[in-house]
Amino acid sequence: MRMALKQLVDEGLLDRRRGTGTFVKQPAFRADLFRFFHVHDVEDPDVPVIPESRILSHQEVALPADVQQAFGEESVSHCIKLERVRLWSGDPLLFEEIYLRLPDFNGLMSLNPKAMGPLLYPVFLEEFGILISSATDELSFGTATKASAKHLELATGAPVAAIQRIARNPAGRVIEFRRVHGRPERFRYRVTLGDQPA
Repeated sequence: MRMALKQLVDEGLLDRRRGTGTFVKQPAFRADLFRFFHVHDVEDPDVPVIPESRILSHQEVALPADVQQAFGEESVSHCIKLERVRLWSGDPLLFEEIYLRLPDFNGLMSLNPKAMGPLLYPVFLEEFGILISSATDELSFGTATKASAKHLELATGAPVAAIQRIARNPAGRVIEFRRVHGRPERFRYRVTLGDQPA
């Protein structure tokens, strides 16, 4: 029992408080984990918004080699693949290919995609008890595939912003691998270095 409790504490699911006991840790969602970047209204750039989300397909597929490498387990042979488009004011922003572990997401295929809402991570927690606590995003540039070109309303081979995300649970286990193409004219990169004036 002590070993099991220690493992749950290590995974971030339980919180030990000296003198009071052990408690189920309440998940602390962070808005920056919900999306790859902050989307802002053109008229009010200080106000972040959440784009509309449409799941185009969900199916069980053989694990692609790069996804298997990200998951780090040769024993896993299949996963669930979601295809999703994100829109703002009716215009496409992102085309996403999302790969999720099996058997972690057994039962996802029976969920109604239209009922999942614009954010997936709350669904992962509520339906499967899986908390995403950290993620690594890598931004580069590439060319549109046939699928991304169709949903982003671009020509095949047109330039796109390319994002790759690896998301982990509190124990550091990779839960999700995501490949994304976005319309390049909608992307801006801004970083602030050094101290800000008072």
